[in-house]
Amino acid sequence: MTYTAQQVAEWMVEEIRFTGNLYQTEAIRYVRENFGEEFVFVNENGNASLSKDVKKAFRKLHGGRIAWDRDGFMWAWT
Repeated sequence: MTYTAQQVAEWMVEEIRFTGNLYQTEAIRYVRENFGEEFVFVNENGNASLSKDVKKAFRKLHGGRIAWDRDGFMWAWT
């Protein structure tokens, strides 16, 4: 099955809605295992990150209701 960035973003929003937050490391692991490597890349700092398409779809979906916690490396419902 082929997935889209939109589907990955929808999973992220649902996960945060259900649990209240989503740690970046958990998100990357889950996305790699369940959606595919194409949604993850290594950024300029050498850290795994979600693709720009996923982030764009994610921002559009949550419309500001989810915030990135820089200290905790996680997204959380606001």
